[in-house]
This record gives sequence, structure tokens and C-alpha cells, in this order.
Amino acid sequence: MDKFKLTILPISLAILLSTKSYAISNPILDNKFTIVNSEPEFMINKRNERYDIPEVSGEVSNMPWRNDKEFLKAKDKYDTHTLIAGFCAVLKNPLPGEEYNVSLASQKVKGQVIKSSKIFSQNSAIGPYTKLRGFREGASYIGGNIIMTEGGGVCKIATTLYNLAVLSNLEVIERHNHSMPVNYVPYGQDATVAYGVKDLRFKNTTENSILIWAEMIGNRLYMGFYGSEKPPKVIWNHEVSNVTTPPVKHIKNENLKQGEMRTILGGMDGATVKSTITIFYNDEHYIIKNMGVSHYEPLPKVIETN
Repeated sequence: MDKFKLTILPISLAILLSTKSYAISNPILDNKFTIVNSEPEFMINKRNERYDIPEVSGEVSNMPWRNDKEFLKAKDKYDTHTLIAGFCAVLKNPLPGEEYNVSLASQKVKGQVIKSSKIFSQNSAIGPYTKLRGFREGASYIGGNIIMTEGGGVCKIATTLYNLAVLSNLEVIERHNHSMPVNYVPYGQDATVAYGVKDLRFKNTTENSILIWAEMIGNRLYMGFYGSEKPPKVIWNHEVSNVTTPPVKHIKNENLKQGEMRTILGGMDGATVKSTITIFYNDEHYIIKNMGVSHYEPLPKVIETN
């Protein structure tokens, strides 16, 4: 997130941060797992369009803007009629400023075009993440703490763009994982940004332009890349090691009954995650590509007591 104007997040707000979606409850027996997305449910919008409403973040194919006039005009203008990849990030109980920032950033990235052989930079495309540009304060990870920063939450955009770049078989040039796990994508599939410090960058390695489209509906961020042809099938694989349980922090709350305890942040395991993708060009030809190693400190478990 943006590095300016930091304030401490009141711990009472942390109860809104669900940490169950992708927590490592115990080490996998062989320390390897593959992410498999279940078939999402769907919704019908005002334009009578069927679109996916997955319960967890993942790849989607039915997008909520297929008959949107602005979208159709952009597709014709840039000759980008094929959905290369679609992704929906399901944000579990986002804080108010965070949800607002994700929605604002999605509007800023919507309609942007990456020409063939050009490099996309999130910070250049929609930053800086300041109040002057309309962003509010939202939750961020810094130094093992949850704090408030201007633009907090825009890492959800970076994470979604990163997953789309991978699913589109594009060249990822720069990606940074969070210091602690996040609850909206699997370990190893997140991306964080900090304007002027950390960026998400990838190259359009296709022969034609790529159109980005995005929309926030409720707590779901939809985003799609559009071009001229479908990429090969891409499957994530993650090898988990060095799993560490979260520390427990106790905070006194005199508003609780004597002896009462209340968990306000469930905590998430720390881990080292080696990620690869398998790219299937056809039934007989595939390659395995190294996507790097992500190190996560555990997200503390916080308990209020009296």
C-alpha cells in the first residue's frame, strides 16, 4: 500500500478480518497441494446476463459485463473479442475504506489497454494511492502489524492482476508477496504494492493488445483480460514448508465480563511456499514453470480478556 500517513488500526476493527478461507490448519502430508476451483454458482443481472458468483477466489468465465455498451465499444475499438482469462477475488469482510479503495482502483484500471510487447505497471497505471486521487485509508500489513494507510486495500487489485497475468501465460516481471498471509487467495498467489517501493509488473507477450475490464459487485472483484486468442491451460501448484503457528496476543478489554475471553483475530499460519505452474499446450505437451518462493510470517491470533 501507499507508504504515507500511517496510523495504528484500532484492534477492535480486526474482528472484521476473517482468516479462515485459506489458513493452513496443518501441514500437508507430502507438503504439496494443487489449487482446484469448484464450479461457481451464478447470478442474473439487470442486463439479463448470467455471471459467476464463486464462494472463494478463483478463475471465472461468465463475467457481469458481457452486454455492457461501454465494454462492447472498447472490444471493437481494440479488436479484443476473446476472454483470455477471468478472475474473481472474493473479499472476506473487507473494512469500509478498504472496500471503497478496491472499487475505486477497479474503475481506474477498467478500460486500460496493454499493447503487444509493452509492460504494465500497477503503480504507473493507477497510483499514487493518495487522498488527492480519491483514495481513503484502509488496512495494510506493515512490519508484522495491521495499520491504516492511504489506499489500503489496493493489493487486492495487484493480486487479481497477478493471477490474471499467470492464467494468461504472460511474463511476470515484478511481484512481491505480503509479509503475512491474506485470506482471499491461496498462499503463493497474492501480490502487494507500495507506491515508489514495490510494484506489480508484467509484459504482454501476445501478438495483440490486451484490454482490461473490471467491476466490483458487493464483496466480489471481477476482472478480465481480453485479446485475440485463448492461452494454454495453466494450473497452480504450491509446495508448503516451514509452517509456523501464529503467536497469541492478549489485550485487556474492561468492557468484557470478569474472566471472559473473546477472539477478535483468528490468526493464520506462517509458511514458506514454493510455487510453480504447469502450462498445458495440448494433451501431450506441457511445461512446468517456477514462480518463485513466498515467505510469510504468521498473522497473530488476538484475544481480548478481562
